[in-house]
Amino acid sequence: MDPIVAAIILFVLALIIGFEVITKVPPILHTPLVVASHAMASIMVVSAIEVTGVANTIVTIVLSVIALIMGTVNVVGGYFIADRMLAMFKSDKKKK
Repeated sequence: MDPIVAAIILFVLALIIGFEVITKVPPILHTPLVVASHAMASIMVVSAIEVTGVANTIVTIVLSVIALIMGTVNVVGGYFIADRMLAMFKSDKKKK
């Protein structure tokens, strides 16, 4: 099988499975699920770093740098969301 066909099939299967999993999650669990998915985006950052290191054409370098930037923004944003979510559950000592 051609590698591009296998990649497209894998991508479509991931879309279908991801959609099914997300739609079955109760609303109260959406925030932890989003935070976990942002943390898993760190895999994309590591992959982008690896691809950038072995890239041999301008197109692959540009695409891997874009993936690196987008993945980094996703991971950092996920940690900011987690921090803000956890701050909502802390008791405020100034109110006492």
